[in-house]
Amino acid sequence: MPNSIFAEGRTTNEAIENGLKELNAKREDVIINVIGNEEKRSFFSILEPTKIKVELTLKEQIKNKKPNISDEELNEVFEVMKKFANEFFNLLNINNLKINLEIKEKRIYINVTGDDMNYLIGYRGETLNYLQLIFSNVANKEIKHKCSVILDIENYREKRKVVLEGLAEKIARTVIRNRKKIELEPMTAYERKIIHTKLQNNSKVKTYSVGEEPNRRVVIDLK
Repeated sequence: MPNSIFAEGRTTNEAIENGLKELNAKREDVIINVIGNEEKRSFFSILEPTKIKVELTLKEQIKNKKPNISDEELNEVFEVMKKFANEFFNLLNINNLKINLEIKEKRIYINVTGDDMNYLIGYRGETLNYLQLIFSNVANKEIKHKCSVILDIENYREKRKVVLEGLAEKIARTVIRNRKKIELEPMTAYERKIIHTKLQNNSKVKTYSVGEEPNRRVVIDLK
C-alpha cells in the first residue's frame, strides 16, 4: 500500500471519502492535506464543475518510516556536523558555549547553549529554522541518502512543543464548543506535525493542512 494518495471530489468531504475508500482507512488513520479549497472559487468559474483535490497519508506509515542512510554514512555526517558546528558557533564568540551532538533513530541532534542566544532563535524560531536548513544542506552535500539534522538552541524546540500542544488542546475545546472550524496561523512542517500528533486520538475533532509553503496552516474541525 502506498504512503499517500491523491483523491478528488465535488466537495472536500467527498474527496476525503473517496480517498478513504481507496486506502480502506478511517479518518483518524490519516493526515489530510487539502490542496484545492471549494470556498475560493472565482466568479467566472462558478458554473464549472467543482473539483477539490486532497492528499491522504496513513499516520502509521509516517510513524514507521525510517531513514535509509547507512550507519557508515551516518557516522561520517556526524563527524562533519561536529566540526562544522564547532567552527560556526565559535566564530560568534558566545560566552559559556556548549555544543552537544548525538545520534537517535538515525537522526543527528545538535543542541547548543550559551549566553544571550535569543537572536539565533528569532521570532517563533524563524532564525533557528534557517540555521537548521544551512546545517542540513552541509550534512547532505556529499552523501547518497538523506540525513535528518535537528538543530536546537537553548532547548527552544522542546519548549515550543509544550506551547503548541497546549494551543492544540485549547483550540480543540473551542471548536467543540462553538461547532466551527478554526484555521491556525502559518507554521513549519515540524510545528504542524506537533498539532496533528497531539489531536490524532481526539474523538471529536480532526486536523488537516491547507495552503502552500511558507503559509501552510493547520485547520482544526469537527469530525
